[in-house]
Amino acid sequence: MRQRLTRTLPLAPAVVLLLLFLAGPIAYCVLIAFTDLQLTGQAHSSFVGLANFRRAFGDAGFLNAVWLTLVFTVLSSIVGQNTLGLALAALMRRASRPVRAVAGAVVVTAWVLPEVVAGFLLYAFFRREGTLDAVLGWLHLPRQNWLYTLPILAVSFANVWRGTAFSMLVYSAALDEIPAEITEAAEVDGAGGWRRLWHVTLPMIRRSIGTNLMLNTLQTLSVFGLIWVMTRGGPGDRSQTLPLFMYEQAFQNSMIGYGTAVALLLLLVGSLFSVVYLRLLRTEV
Repeated sequence: MRQRLTRTLPLAPAVVLLLLFLAGPIAYCVLIAFTDLQLTGQAHSSFVGLANFRRAFGDAGFLNAVWLTLVFTVLSSIVGQNTLGLALAALMRRASRPVRAVAGAVVVTAWVLPEVVAGFLLYAFFRREGTLDAVLGWLHLPRQNWLYTLPILAVSFANVWRGTAFSMLVYSAALDEIPAEITEAAEVDGAGGWRRLWHVTLPMIRRSIGTNLMLNTLQTLSVFGLIWVMTRGGPGDRSQTLPLFMYEQAFQNSMIGYGTAVALLLLLVGSLFSVVYLRLLRTEV
């Protein structure tokens, strides 16, 4: 018993801090989600049970936010960042050293930019009379306000531009771990580039793909600043994902209890994605 206490004693400060600043707020948020707490000078809040959750599933705005969150996550994370990151990692392995240095610096710079700064840059790119609009006009193509006509696609592209560097770094490390003799043996056997990719490369980096998808998906589900700067969820609610809907209900409509219930539902969505990816990671190649 003394040895166990001696071993666990150095962990005690960390455990106390986690309980105080992580577990405590989470437990308090769970409690708030079952109340009608408001920011309107309400003297006392009352326990309402599952009323906030029933309200959410009957709220057209919440269902629209769920749909847009799924579209945003699939387009920008599962398809965009994941696919483009793998393509860049594969291409940079064949590129010369100067090209790798320049391309890597450009992609990583977009990743390390603060979210608000990246949002303003992409706002200037997509807005009416912005950079993209000017290029289309120079090419004599139809010009339009992308943030008004296709807002969810615009913010999805912005998230791909900002977050692809992480996927590229993950896949670059994974591709470097593939033994060269395996790829050479497949090439000697007559396998072309696409067949080597599908039957050799992807199975060998399967665990890295699962890890990257899980991390990217969880990060994308919580994106707030980028969309808020570019569209504020508009026009109307056409780019209002769950984080923006939660913020609107909690701090603009002053319904803290309802907004916290939406936050817990967002946490549930992230947990479902995590369970799927963890099952994929459990399977050995």
